[in-house]
Amino acid sequence: MPCGARDGTLARMQSGGRHHRYTYAEYVELELHSSTKHEFLDGEIYAMAGGSEDHSALAAEVLRALGNAVEDRPCRVHTSDLRIYVEAIGLATFPDGAVICGQLEQHEPSPKATALNPMVLLEVTSDSSEEYDTGDKLRFYETIPSLREYIVVSHRARRITVHQRQTGPTTQGDVWVTRVASAGGQVEVTSVGTSLSCDLVYRNSSIP
Repeated sequence: MPCGARDGTLARMQSGGRHHRYTYAEYVELELHSSTKHEFLDGEIYAMAGGSEDHSALAAEVLRALGNAVEDRPCRVHTSDLRIYVEAIGLATFPDGAVICGQLEQHEPSPKATALNPMVLLEVTSDSSEEYDTGDKLRFYETIPSLREYIVVSHRARRITVHQRQTGPTTQGDVWVTRVASAGGQVEVTSVGTSLSCDLVYRNSSIP
């Protein structure tokens, strides 16, 4: 089950108390008229809850580092307000952050500002989302052709994980390599030419 809530529950939308599978067009119509953001996957719509102070601060620290790294390049760093559509899966989701270089490629059936071409994606885990962020969502994100790195920031320990796409031989396709940094360490985000320091990202955090 997708868990895009920032720190807690993701409420499945239901009709009349009975299970209902939604079309993507119904999801788009809901998003156009709702003040709450929703995710869509496999006929299900999930309402996103708010986040914790730590969650917000951790995402902000990473986005600041990414923004400083791209500088004057034709790239933009986005917050969780940007929707990403994963074409191979049919997933509409709101990651905690994204970097898009060049022009945003709009998924035409979706509301405006729904991107197909992120280069970097960021998720900060929570109790409800940790398994999804590090399992199914990782596999879903790996299907995005433009994606070069997926950053996962832990809410349990001072740990930053970067999953990086490396282009392998034509017969083998792309290979994903995982690098992890803990307290006192740092991990590279090579697509934007920077490193994330655990100590800086988690400064002032209550996470041990």
